[in-house]
Amino acid sequence: EVKLVESGGGLVQPGGSLRLSCAASGFTFRNYDMTWFRQAPGKGPEWVSNIDSGGGSTHYRDSVKGRFTISRDNAKNTLYLQMNSLKPEDTAVYYCGTAGDPSYWGQGTQVTVSS
Repeated sequence: EVKLVESGGGLVQPGGSLRLSCAASGFTFRNYDMTWFRQAPGKGPEWVSNIDSGGGSTHYRDSVKGRFTISRDNAKNTLYLQMNSLKPEDTAVYYCGTAGDPSYWGQGTQVTVSS
């Protein structure tokens, strides 16, 4: 059974940091490019970042460049998203998934940035 389980979300003040994790199982994680998406209340899904299968190539949406860092540990089958200098507009449910076919997604983790 394919599973992607996100964790690490929570409530943080503006300017704070969180590190999201995504534990993968049931497929050969090291063979897949991976992605983070987010969905804010009342809005559609929004791409955040991608990383290639080896971890050597990363891409970010403009609004998170310089603040977020995507990484992976293929030995631990885990994807990460380090989020620094968080802003209220980063509030969303964050989802990890495979960047391509087949498409696998986790259940999401809530990130709330508020004072």
